[in-house]
Amino acid sequence: MGADLMLRAAPAQQAAVDTMHVHWWVWAATLGGLALLLLLDLVIVDRKPHEVTTAEAAKWVTFYIACAIVFGIGVWIFGDQHFAIEFFTGYITEYSLSVDNLFIFMVIMSSFAVPSIHQHKVLLIGILLALFMRGIFIAVGAALIAQFVWIFFIFGAFLIWTAFSMVRKKDEEEEYKENALVRWVRKVFPVTDDYHESKQTVKIDGKRYLTPMFVVIVAIGSADLLFAVDSIPAIFGITQDPFLVFTANAFALMGLRQLYFLLGGLVDKLVYLSVGLAVILGFIGLKLILHAFHEYHLVPEWAEINNWMSLGFIVLTLAITTWASLAKSKRNSSEAEANQG
Repeated sequence: MGADLMLRAAPAQQAAVDTMHVHWWVWAATLGGLALLLLLDLVIVDRKPHEVTTAEAAKWVTFYIACAIVFGIGVWIFGDQHFAIEFFTGYITEYSLSVDNLFIFMVIMSSFAVPSIHQHKVLLIGILLALFMRGIFIAVGAALIAQFVWIFFIFGAFLIWTAFSMVRKKDEEEEYKENALVRWVRKVFPVTDDYHESKQTVKIDGKRYLTPMFVVIVAIGSADLLFAVDSIPAIFGITQDPFLVFTANAFALMGLRQLYFLLGGLVDKLVYLSVGLAVILGFIGLKLILHAFHEYHLVPEWAEINNWMSLGFIVLTLAITTWASLAKSKRNSSEAEANQG
């Protein structure tokens, strides 16, 4: 039996990962385009610190979603239909996970009492750090997947465990606790008590101090890095193409800052979001495990979950979750008004 399994594993280990084989100049053009988008955002929005209005945030969210759609259409035209479906499925999944993470960002901003006119800059720098760190995660994940089929079992089991953890902790009160990196920064470097506009360091009496602005950027960046532990395995369950994994993450993260200001208190109304995301992560975990069994020729061909099934399941789950959340929030508001009356 062991020898038979080894014989089955051998061709699986050598199976080519389904990728687009993107040329280096396409990578360069894509990275340049993403950098240009961020620069445009930086010049227009961040040139003068101000409180981002809901209308302004809505325009930027629409703009970034439109950019992601145009990019996906480009993948469809110049690549292949199934790669485009993988991109859109991965983008929707990453964006949905990002919405759940917005609550943590709000808690961090509140904990550090970040002035509203500087919150956009904090998110910008934190997300740039996250993009860089996720790029490293994606490179490592792609290398592991290309060499070891069994890594799908680990990713799948981790996502299923994460899904159960999300459901189990959904009723627990969320509060920010400084992580090890933030505590280390406070311990090693002197930090001022007050903000000094948007400066990250300031010199007082000839001595250089960090400001709370620097510390909160570290908190946001490190928190998003922890989020990547869930999201990177999740998107590898949708596509194993490093180019699509990175771009789906990039477009989701780039639109995250404006979504933060657009949703505001609405995040609190999405009471079932964590449940919906847990279902999605569990689904992707199951898909990863089935894919690994398929690579070892242990399940029939029809047992694979295809791209259209994944996209449909994820969109339907998010739609039901959002509808149920808003319906419950409306019902709670009506009951509160009735009690007051």
